[in-house]
Amino acid sequence: MTRVAVLTGGSTPERDVALAGASQVVAALRSRGYRVTVVDTVGGQMSSEDERRRLVPVGKEPPTLEQLERLAERELGPELVDLPALRSADVVFLVLHGRQGEGGEMQTLLENAGLPYAGSDPVGSSLAMDKDAAKRLFRKAGVPTPDWRMWPVPKEAITALGFPLIVKPSRAGSTVGLTVVERADQVDAAVAAARPYDDDVMLEAYASGREFTVGILGDEALAVGEIIPSHEIFDYECKYTPGMTQEIFPADIAQSLADRLRSLALTAHHALGLRDFSRVDFRLGADGTPHCLEANTLPGLTATSLLPQSAAVVGIPFDELCHRICRFVLERSPTRNKAGT
Repeated sequence: MTRVAVLTGGSTPERDVALAGASQVVAALRSRGYRVTVVDTVGGQMSSEDERRRLVPVGKEPPTLEQLERLAERELGPELVDLPALRSADVVFLVLHGRQGEGGEMQTLLENAGLPYAGSDPVGSSLAMDKDAAKRLFRKAGVPTPDWRMWPVPKEAITALGFPLIVKPSRAGSTVGLTVVERADQVDAAVAAARPYDDDVMLEAYASGREFTVGILGDEALAVGEIIPSHEIFDYECKYTPGMTQEIFPADIAQSLADRLRSLALTAHHALGLRDFSRVDFRLGADGTPHCLEANTLPGLTATSLLPQSAAVVGIPFDELCHRICRFVLERSPTRNKAGT
């Protein structure tokens, strides 16, 4: 029986999102016959009771900075890879979000320990998490992306970006610390709101059109979905509160636009050197041109998250999606158990 360690939790603002995804990944893999253990990077291997208490739906708000500080004090460091649950695993299935979990740090730790894990390698993970670096690579690969500048920014450059504009941490997820700024006198406050989550802050031109997302599995672009949030942007509350967002799969758009989005998504995935799976997000500019916002190397993995919805449209149900991700890892690990499920 193939042994899978689902690595989740963490001390990032997206901790609750990771735990909610892990609950459904665990159930899906167990339904396929995998032997699954769950490891929280804060505290180690979970018991059955731990799973029942911690693997719960996402709330409306992320953890507070004070809560995150307390979690960080308990987070396991390099000793994490010495846990028997990880050492004995044929697949380490990462359901982590935020800089420490998907930005290359955890991937480096696992790589150095020789543990087989799902998702992109340290370099690809780091590039995708760093929005400035990712956008530079998108531009080099011919993938349009909104104009941007890194703080500090001269007043004339802010004016050139135009209003409204987006102010956000360069290396954070789930729109944590993000502000839509309408006027120049709001920029300093928006930068201050982003700074607790990352020292590097990005100012980005606001793409005002429809928002789309494309899942990537292996080397295939899946279905295009449209995101219609209740708020001006697809923020934390809209992402994780039922009923706050319409998610339309497949998107009701012309085939030519769908093909263009799928092509750009795969190009963006390749430009960052990603592997196994990702999700690439777009908004249309005022002229209808798709602009790539970011690529997510460890996108949400509940059955109703965007990547699973993108996969379901092309005939890949959630349990099969999780199974295929495991197979990618096993195919890279010839010395590990491949008997499997």
